[in-house]
Amino acid sequence: MLRKTRVDETDIRKFLAAFKGGEITLEHAIARLRQLPFEDLGFAKIDHHRSLRQGFPEVIYARGKTAEQVAEITSGMLRANASHNILITRAGPDIFASVKRLLAAMARRDSGSRRRKKSAQAEFHDLSRTILIRRSSTIRGKGLILVVSAGTSDISVAEEAMITARAMGNRAEEIYDVGVAGLHRLLAHRTALAEARVIICVAGMEGALPSVVAGMVAAPVIAVPTSTGYGSSFGGLTALLAMLNSCASNVSVVNIDNGFGAGCVASAINAL
Repeated sequence: MLRKTRVDETDIRKFLAAFKGGEITLEHAIARLRQLPFEDLGFAKIDHHRSLRQGFPEVIYARGKTAEQVAEITSGMLRANASHNILITRAGPDIFASVKRLLAAMARRDSGSRRRKKSAQAEFHDLSRTILIRRSSTIRGKGLILVVSAGTSDISVAEEAMITARAMGNRAEEIYDVGVAGLHRLLAHRTALAEARVIICVAGMEGALPSVVAGMVAAPVIAVPTSTGYGSSFGGLTALLAMLNSCASNVSVVNIDNGFGAGCVASAINAL
């Protein structure tokens, strides 16, 4: 009944009547709701029920999409869920302007309705090229996610990780520019490192920092190689291989410049 690409009112009424009549259990109902279909826009299929399955809605990757496409996807997500934050990654000022126009139009429409809603606001973080539409400040994570960067040049990737973690309902803090070239800078933050439940460690060049950090703590360390570095860094490949070969056993590694991936995994760990 609920496997079609679209569900009409008759399907929903039958499903709710079956639940109300005791034909299906609460557990069965929740399991079937997890399989509800997506919204097909033609150029994109919005997975509206990802938050039910995974705890956070689909994130919009803006690179390669037009401003109009991102705005239409955002509009569909705003219609479908009133409580979750919406995150857009790898966006530019043109995407942000399009999203702002969308939110302004929705606010004007809502102002004329009987049931006025609080207008959603979009934040543009130009360093990480992320857009966050914040509609919830609820903290669901169990502890602190600490984002550590080796150098100032790595901050853009670190910021993507931190904004992702915060958007997903975590307390996240940062420690920047504490690479191994000046190890005393890192050692000054030993207390914060020990308090973190998950650490995201971002580094380019030779990618040594995650091994050092992981050797100081019991928490899982998610290493993020960046494309920062001179010629033989090969766009982050040297840092990636170094992190994959870390002698610290509590290190895992995501892809080059993938701050979003690190923030998402850290959030999943922090929710356990």
